[in-house]
Amino acid sequence: MRKIIIGVMGPGETATTDDLHNAYELGRLIAQQGWILLTGGRNVGVMEAANQGAKSANGLTLGILPGSQPDGISAAVDIAIFTDMGNARNNINVLSSDLVIACGMGVGTASEIALALKAHKPVILLIDDTDSRNFFQKLSGDNVYLADSALDAIATIQKYLI
Repeated sequence: MRKIIIGVMGPGETATTDDLHNAYELGRLIAQQGWILLTGGRNVGVMEAANQGAKSANGLTLGILPGSQPDGISAAVDIAIFTDMGNARNNINVLSSDLVIACGMGVGTASEIALALKAHKPVILLIDDTDSRNFFQKLSGDNVYLADSALDAIATIQKYLI
């Protein structure tokens, strides 16, 4: 049986304290479910926090890196995929995930959400910004789910998506 891959996308350098807390908890809870965590693989922001959370629960982590060299990679990434594609790797992140959780908001995260919706992938929004929530729900209400916490996001996956 194929393992479920959960993509956690969110801001790097501009991640808030809440984003980092939520990302760490998401990583930990994803690992506890026996799912694989996929992130952008860098050692900053949501990517780093989610990977650290997954490793704290002995999870398997997959990082899709924007460059061709290991500099800037999270030490908590088990499997690193070097794309040398910059932000174009966002499509790889999305297409390799069974579903995407947006943890926080930034320009890169918005592009990943849009790519996920275009690919008909379920997206869980764990973001505080009401405008962003409304925007993405208007684009594709059927594939957009809202979560108020990491635990809520995991419950949504269990209830609706697997």
